[in-house]
Amino acid sequence: MSWEKSIEELRRRERLAELMGGEEPVERQRGRGKLTVRERVAFLADPGSFHEIGKIAGKATYGPGDELAGFTPSTSVTGRARLDGRPVVILADDFTVRGGASDASIWQKMVQMIKMATEYRMPLVQMIDGTGGGGSVKALEKDPRTYIPETPGWNEIVEGLSQVPFVSLALGPCAGMGAGRVAASHFSIMVKDLSQVFVAGPPVAIALGENVTKEELGGWKIQAQNGTVDTVVDSEADAFIAARRFLSYLPPSVHHLPERVQPTDDPKRKDESLISLVPKDGRTPYKPRRIIEAVSDKGSFFEIGHDWGRGIVTGLARIDGFAVGILAGDPFFLDGAWTADVCDKVTRHMDLCSTFHLPVIHFVDCPGFAVGVRAETAGVTRAGVRAMTAVYQADVPVCCVVIRKAYGLAGSAMMNQSKTKWRYCWPSGDWGSLPMAGGIEAAFRKELSEAENPEELKAQLYRKFEAIRSPFRTAESFLAEEIIDPRATRPLLVDFLHHAQRALTAGERRVTFRP
Repeated sequence: MSWEKSIEELRRRERLAELMGGEEPVERQRGRGKLTVRERVAFLADPGSFHEIGKIAGKATYGPGDELAGFTPSTSVTGRARLDGRPVVILADDFTVRGGASDASIWQKMVQMIKMATEYRMPLVQMIDGTGGGGSVKALEKDPRTYIPETPGWNEIVEGLSQVPFVSLALGPCAGMGAGRVAASHFSIMVKDLSQVFVAGPPVAIALGENVTKEELGGWKIQAQNGTVDTVVDSEADAFIAARRFLSYLPPSVHHLPERVQPTDDPKRKDESLISLVPKDGRTPYKPRRIIEAVSDKGSFFEIGHDWGRGIVTGLARIDGFAVGILAGDPFFLDGAWTADVCDKVTRHMDLCSTFHLPVIHFVDCPGFAVGVRAETAGVTRAGVRAMTAVYQADVPVCCVVIRKAYGLAGSAMMNQSKTKWRYCWPSGDWGSLPMAGGIEAAFRKELSEAENPEELKAQLYRKFEAIRSPFRTAESFLAEEIIDPRATRPLLVDFLHHAQRALTAGERRVTFRP
């Protein structure tokens, strides 16, 4: 009366599943310099922590006596695991089974994993490697009909994005639904020269008249610079490290607050380099990452989106052990002006921080929205208004440190200024409705044209308005709340973050994440 034979059959099917697509496809995968799906899971998850779900799901064939004659597993390996001791759900594509094509998949596995992550409040980590779309035209031979497209699981994806962290690792060619899953994430990673992301691959592009390779169509140089993916790394191992590190700053779901780690850095530390970091001429650029690193806990800054929207630096860090979101204007790129892609980057980062209850530190240096035909053609006005809206919709505490410029609409969007202004200004602060440079010539055009010595008059006007724009005059009217010694920035941010904890509330936000 024992069930031993059934267990033997179960173990047999599990061994067949572990063969993945078979010896030849597995060797091709490794020949491309790629790990197999099971190797990826083993490297990503804490040792021994992966519990697979749906291992023996797939396509079976049977002989005359209804005995199992052959078995091909589904195109995904799914289950629960731990990353650095924290529970996660893993959804990993298997390219060795029909190139990860969706017509060879069992889509219910994907949907089940997303539901599990959302309902049980665990981050979802996706390792994407395959077409994942409608599959091959060849499939129509076996099932001779077409269909009106729908995307099973997309409702669950949209819901999940509002609840738990989604991390996507593009580890091969990702087309169709595969590309969609990469983009529908809070954090996405590509591996240089290994992964590509595109709506449809080169054969479709060639049919439309573009003769391109996979890399030319959707390689990292394209997708990292347009913001489709957040980070580019050199190897799969680096991708696993980046995924772990990103998740280390976030709570497991919106129903939790970010965890504070044991501080390892002096909260009262003052960095002497900050007193002379910003050049006094008001024009020479400086490196904003040096400010971020000087005030953050040592080694904690994790940049996101380095290759796009380069007028602003975004990322995550820790200050006195607290996880925070970082924004910092970068004057090396159009003096830090907010172009359309900078605005999109601001929107995305504010949504991320607000969704997962991360206080934001904004190091402000913004001369306004980018001006000119190129900026307008790119849609800077609508993108700018969208970014301003994201800033005002955020429901986490924001502390601004005004480093230098703050002009116009974009300069005003440093924070929701209808709320308490938790703001510190460096003596290098320079603000107004428009910059003095050029503005004086425009305002006094008539006087300058009629003056006996226009250059002397212009110099007098500049001296006069230079005195007017002193940050101390702004502070006299309480329009700049506090002007500080730059060296005191870290202790003041530590103080802000301790106060911010009282204003943080776990739970769903009224405005959901916009991928």
